[in-house]
Amino acid sequence: MSLFRLGPSSRVIIPNIYCYCHTLFSTLQVLSAMAGHVGYKEHDGLFAPGGSMSNMYGMLLARYHRFPEVKQRGTSSLGLLVAFTSIDAHYSLVKSAMTLGLGADNLVLVDVDHAGRMSVQHLKECITKARKEGATPFMVCATAGTTVLGAYDPVDAVADVCQAEGIWLHVDAAWGGGALLSPRHSHKLKGIHRADSVTWNPHKLLACPQQCSVFLTRHVGLLKDCNSASAAYLFQKDKFYDTTYDTGDKHLQCGRRADVLKFWTMWKAKGTKGLEQHIDQLFEMSQLFADKIRTRQGFRLVMEPECTNVCFWYEPTSLRGKRRHPQYKQLLNAVAPRIKERMVKSGSMMVTYQPLRERPNFFRLVLQNSQVDQSDVDYFVHQFEELGKDL
Repeated sequence: MSLFRLGPSSRVIIPNIYCYCHTLFSTLQVLSAMAGHVGYKEHDGLFAPGGSMSNMYGMLLARYHRFPEVKQRGTSSLGLLVAFTSIDAHYSLVKSAMTLGLGADNLVLVDVDHAGRMSVQHLKECITKARKEGATPFMVCATAGTTVLGAYDPVDAVADVCQAEGIWLHVDAAWGGGALLSPRHSHKLKGIHRADSVTWNPHKLLACPQQCSVFLTRHVGLLKDCNSASAAYLFQKDKFYDTTYDTGDKHLQCGRRADVLKFWTMWKAKGTKGLEQHIDQLFEMSQLFADKIRTRQGFRLVMEPECTNVCFWYEPTSLRGKRRHPQYKQLLNAVAPRIKERMVKSGSMMVTYQPLRERPNFFRLVLQNSQVDQSDVDYFVHQFEELGKDL
């Protein structure tokens, strides 16, 4: 027990064992519920400090699953290992490849289609090419909700390839995983139950306070086999209770925050139905914004939104009807930074922009707060017109 003094003559005793047991119970409860929505019949998992670390867990387990000897002997005898993800995948995959000794050059970037979804045909070609060059393909990371476009890779088709090739499939659903809680939108992640591991961040689409990131796998016990160091001062086997509840050794960290409590509390308060309604409202308002600007003068969609990312260009009056002008792309590229500057200085709203490959800078309105309603959507449209009309 720990003793905390509250004042000169008052004190309260807080039993740490209660706090620990409650945290452990809520962790197991939340992980089990999330695994159920993924479609796992059996599962293991943990809370990680962000989606980047969750994705690294995926790469780490994929390598250990293929080469369990790496834990003791290291990577020197494994030869050239290659992983695959799309060109629009999160940059954390590159960092994972760098950190784990794979090397950024050995994370092969697969082409995407017009909507930003991984090309299954090109994935097959990349795997074949890697094998011909003497490399060992060991992991594919599909993305469910890419950072910029919000695209959902065809997970089921990618799973077919991984199953045929004997390759670990990890799905980065950090952003788009919340759609699993909505019967209207869960089809976007069809086949995710076939993944070997999944990243899912409740602090993104579900709007849980940061940080709250979950890593799930259908391989029970693999996290501990891969990561345990069996520190004798922590994980004694002769305790009076079932030591399988000592889950700390499957983490890479030792001390860490109890990130589960904020999500457990939110889920208890809103209920699964409440989270479903939250997701449906976000998708509905995103579609409403896309519908409003689709035919509105000055606006042009980059693509039809798949998630709650609505990507678009805004053309001020001076650029309208001039798309054939030799400097049109250059001029359009300059519009978004100027509007963003005005946006920040006026304090009216905060919407990001970026280029993407051959596309000039475009805006990316991303909805995460389900309190946004039609009046807010109208406000967004009006603000872009006001901030950009005289450029």
